[in-house]
Amino acid sequence: MSSYFGEFFGTMIMIILGNGVVANVCLRRTKAEGGGWMVITAGWAFAVMVAIFCAMAAGAPQADINPALTLIKMLVGIYEPLPALITMLCQTAGAFLGACIVWLHFGPHWEETNDSGLILAVFSTGPAIRKKTWNLVSEIIGTSMLIVPVFCIFSRGVGGVVPGVGPFIVSILIWSIGLSLGGTTGYALNPARDLGPRLAHAVLPIANKGESDWDYAWIPIVGPLLGAVLSFAILKMICVI
Repeated sequence: MSSYFGEFFGTMIMIILGNGVVANVCLRRTKAEGGGWMVITAGWAFAVMVAIFCAMAAGAPQADINPALTLIKMLVGIYEPLPALITMLCQTAGAFLGACIVWLHFGPHWEETNDSGLILAVFSTGPAIRKKTWNLVSEIIGTSMLIVPVFCIFSRGVGGVVPGVGPFIVSILIWSIGLSLGGTTGYALNPARDLGPRLAHAVLPIANKGESDWDYAWIPIVGPLLGAVLSFAILKMICVI
């Protein structure tokens, strides 16, 4: 399998499990309805861990499953620009398909859920307080707190990570970010994670859905990408890359 397919497949798995836990908590008459933030953050952490393993098994040993990570690897010199762009498109396509599968899985629950805001939350992120400048800052900081620690954890200065352990460590980091920083914007941290499912929300015949909030959609795309650029500068400054 090619690395492009691995990125597509891993991102799809991440969205099925990650957006799936949000659906489980937010949609009416599921057995997990009202499970709360702890359930969502834990579910997302486990989703990322499983997705990394799946991406690697399907042909993507780097297992970015996130355009922000792909961007910083391009800045470092791991990717050429064109392969990086194709990788990002594959990640977004995988996220779109994953969201479609979540829609299928929770079929009758959309009709039971009359709150269009909760339905949109299953697919994409949104701010607790809509102040776009601050929302953008939150996404930049949150993404930096993903990328900088990931590069530090896997750096030579730490001494390396035992093969197979890395995804578990990254999942703990994702859980930590969600618990500590995620309450402002829903911690997208990943342009594909938001854009792919938001596109699915826009085109799928979802019962009781409202608008897809394209006015906000640029923030979980631009914020993580700027976070990647900031992370590159920080990692250069502390001599990790």
